[in-house]
Amino acid sequence: AGQRVVLGTDADDQRAAAVVRPKRGVQPAGRRGDLERLFQKDGARIWRALVAYSGDREVASDALAEAFAQALARADEIRSPERWVWRAAFRIAAGELKERRRAQPASVGKAYDMPEPPHDLIAALAKLSPKQRKALILRYYVGYPTHDVARILGSSTATVRVHLSQGRRRLSRLLEDHDG
Repeated sequence: AGQRVVLGTDADDQRAAAVVRPKRGVQPAGRRGDLERLFQKDGARIWRALVAYSGDREVASDALAEAFAQALARADEIRSPERWVWRAAFRIAAGELKERRRAQPASVGKAYDMPEPPHDLIAALAKLSPKQRKALILRYYVGYPTHDVARILGSSTATVRVHLSQGRRRLSRLLEDHDG
């Protein structure tokens, strides 16, 4: 009935690439070119991180597309495209999740047929604060070092370390409670 969410597959990469596809044969210049190269290099990885953050492919696709669309519209105003796109994508996804919670209060149904371990993990991640969830996903799923996570989130390295520590501790408790 539902779709299976398996993060990191070729199908996911193709789906993320289909969200925003650069024109063929045109060599982009300047900041817009930087954004297109960023999408080609990191678009699929950002999409997978957004799926892990939101638990929903549609939210991830919408947030990714909107973040890059806004970045293209503001291309000349953005100093660090990579940082800006990551932050915008997470903020857009968080806003969509907040809007959905308002529209559908407290109903936590399975949106997708997922294998148990990822479903449990995504459900536990959803119970963390948005800051903890972002920090954990960027650090452990995407693989950014702590100082890069801080740069992307616009926080200090010390603050990110606190979010990581508290998030790991809470995530561990949530996953243990589910098992026990």
